[in-house]
Amino acid sequence: MAAPAFLAIVGPTASGKTGLSLEVGPRIGGEIISMDSRQIYRGMDIGTGKVSLEERALLPHHGLDLRDPCERYSAGQFARDARAWIDEIRHRGRTPILVGGTGFFLKALTHPMFREPELDSVRLERLRIFLSQLSLEELSGFAQTLDPERVEIAEGGRHRATRTVEIALLTGRPLSWWHRESEPGEPPLEGLIVLLDPPRDRLYDRINRRVGQMIEEGLISEVEGLLAAGYGPEDPGMTGSGYREAVEFLEGRLTLDEATEEIRRSHRKYARRQVTWFRHQLPADIVVLDGDGMEAAAGDRIVAEWDRTVGKGTA
Repeated sequence: MAAPAFLAIVGPTASGKTGLSLEVGPRIGGEIISMDSRQIYRGMDIGTGKVSLEERALLPHHGLDLRDPCERYSAGQFARDARAWIDEIRHRGRTPILVGGTGFFLKALTHPMFREPELDSVRLERLRIFLSQLSLEELSGFAQTLDPERVEIAEGGRHRATRTVEIALLTGRPLSWWHRESEPGEPPLEGLIVLLDPPRDRLYDRINRRVGQMIEEGLISEVEGLLAAGYGPEDPGMTGSGYREAVEFLEGRLTLDEATEEIRRSHRKYARRQVTWFRHQLPADIVVLDGDGMEAAAGDRIVAEWDRTVGKGTA
């Protein structure tokens, strides 16, 4: 592989990506680029596991707090933004470190995006009328059936699920197929990719503990503030795990204990989909860590691999 343009630390939720990035970053002159489809939203800090202000002070961070919860942000937009950040960081003589679990963001960067197929406007309008009558759960399930490769459908709200169904039904091909087969746009970027793939039982334990910590740190109050600011459960930023269940608690449809367990269940389900996606979609020449050791030891491995890849290592 040519000298990598970036280092990427990826993996499912609660796999230890943030801690490892803060261990590695100072050692290779790094700046962090968040690769998380929910951390781009302002005012959504606790439920997205966003790095704290103290952690941000340790290293420059990019890709956080870009949009209000009512606004959309696509993988294509991320690719454009990330290319600009990568260029700026490298121009300063530093190392871009992409950190996150949104696989489609990474793929948009390493595999050029495509122009979506044109859809018949009359059929599209009729289909949208039908889809608007489905609940978010029904719509997401329908989309997942039509295009099971798109693991982030449930995290993307009505817009992503609707678009997935529209393209699959009106073209006869799922959106993931169009991603693979369509003509590329921007040239791809190559990077050193590190996948954190902890044992399932350890990952689930981390998820369960993290959700409990989110509740203790004020997730419910965070959601109350978002609702008071005029955002609703159908807004793109509010459809992710944790926020849906908190709204149901505030509306009296779940007890706090029930909401907490639902959030844990939803996070575990999402983590399974992330693991499946990473195992099947990432290239073969990646570094895989089980996340079961100390951050310093894992950091040593990544730094050594980075130095070797960029040509700094000894023969």
